[in-house]
Formats: sequence, structure tokens, C-alpha cells
Amino acid sequence: MLISPAFAQAPGIGGADGLMSFLPIVLMFVLLYFLMIRPQMKRAKEHKTMIDALQKGDEVVAVGGLIGKIVELGDQYATLEIASETKIMVQRPAIQTLLPKGTIKSIK
Repeated sequence: MLISPAFAQAPGIGGADGLMSFLPIVLMFVLLYFLMIRPQMKRAKEHKTMIDALQKGDEVVAVGGLIGKIVELGDQYATLEIASETKIMVQRPAIQTLLPKGTIKSIK
């Protein structure tokens, strides 16, 4: 005989292989969640808490690297004094970092 007989695969045998082929994809999504998405959500929550807790007189760093003292606070905007008699308005989310008291020596 030149042609060997072909054997068909039994219908129930390949089910476990199909599930095992998706396992690496599922593991990659779980790893992505714990290494990237979850820490980013935690940082966003901490930033929102810091923004909500801002008070007049706090010393902050804005996104552009400007350092100033909060003079006025509104719902959406904060007024920073970056030099003597020099005030700018920034959006509250643009405030990046809260500095310890006394970091800015004196604004003259």
C-alpha cells in the first residue's frame, strides 16, 4: 500500500489543549494589571487626595516646575505667588507636589 490510512482525532480530546493555549494570554493580562494599571490607579487616587486637601499657605510645585505659595483657592483654580507681588493662576490638577512648610525661604 502506498497510501497510509488517515486517523481522525476523537472529538473530546482537544478540549484541554484549547484552554491551555489561552493561559499565556490570560497570564499576560493579569501581569499587566498588577505591574502597570493598579499602581497607576493608586498614584491617581493619591494625587486626587492631595489636590482635595490643599489649603491656603501651602507651598507647591506646579506641572511646569513653578514653585510657589498658594494665596487663593477656588473649585477649579489656585492662585500661586511665585515672587513678591507676582501671582499666577493654575488649574488645581496642575499642582504636582506639595512641599514641606518652609521650603520656600521668603518671597520678596
